[in-house]
Amino acid sequence: MPSPPLFRRATVSRIVQETADARTFTLEPLDGPLPYEAGQYCIFRITVDGRPAPRAYSFSSAPGFDGEVTTTVKRVPGGAASNWLHDHVREGDELELTAARGKFTLRPADTTLLGFCGGSGITPVLSLAKSALAGTGRRVRLLCADRDRNQAIFHDTLNDLAARHPGRLDVVRHLDAVRGYLTAADIKEFVGADAGADAYVCGPEPYMELVESALTGTGRVFSERFGGGEAPAPAPAAAPPAAPTKVAGTVTVIMQGRRQTIAKRPGETLLQSARRAGFAPPFSCEAGNCATCMAMLREGTATMRANEALMDDEVAEGYVLTCQAVPDEDAASVVVEYE
Repeated sequence: MPSPPLFRRATVSRIVQETADARTFTLEPLDGPLPYEAGQYCIFRITVDGRPAPRAYSFSSAPGFDGEVTTTVKRVPGGAASNWLHDHVREGDELELTAARGKFTLRPADTTLLGFCGGSGITPVLSLAKSALAGTGRRVRLLCADRDRNQAIFHDTLNDLAARHPGRLDVVRHLDAVRGYLTAADIKEFVGADAGADAYVCGPEPYMELVESALTGTGRVFSERFGGGEAPAPAPAAAPPAAPTKVAGTVTVIMQGRRQTIAKRPGETLLQSARRAGFAPPFSCEAGNCATCMAMLREGTATMRANEALMDDEVAEGYVLTCQAVPDEDAASVVVEYE
């Protein structure tokens, strides 16, 4: 049987301006409900100036709490996809997106849930907080770091949630413009007696590294990374001269109707091979976390070094994270197609 299509269409039924550079898009899939878990995300198929610019965006809604599905996107300076969504998408338009994916989800626990959010990192953490409040008896405590009050996404939403769940949701706002940058001491003070709690961390990479290094208690730490920032969709570059190496088969890359075959290089990922072949394939985190670089392995075999994004059924169908997939040594011919 043929594999189901990777992307499905959804109507944007409502757009909410959260801050000057953050918008929430309400999505209504055309072919029925979109199953997802709190904290997950979808890959949106976006084309900018004729070039693919797929991006991963998290749900800000939560099943069992919200009656609609929403994703929240912050405009990134120079970001091809986020700027296109802000500048061109209107209510009634349609978008293409994958099934929900990601492992930044609630784990069974009775302890307090600690959320550490930097900027737009509040998006999946808000989803997790809603789910915990609706489906468990857990207390939720959030430390939200923002540049200033105007940049604080979901400021009023979180205040309303705290008022509706007194004693269960506490929100601490850290504004850099008022208190300076967040420090490890600030984080330890916030954690206090909850050193054994589960912690969920999302935000810019320096923020996440600071929080993770400061969490020295016994609690579990879960992090969501999408890369250091959204880059503009790059133009294809000419392939650099091949370095002398042992030839052990070929890699064929198919993208936007183009097909290019090059010699395999030991240890080279399919993403690196695609670049060397002269393509500008989609990617973001290059750490196996976001699935932006996913493609279909049409022929041959490859092993992923890490996979924190693809679901088991997608792997079974032949999808790989090209930033992590390295052709197996005994695969004489590997064919990968970006859909």
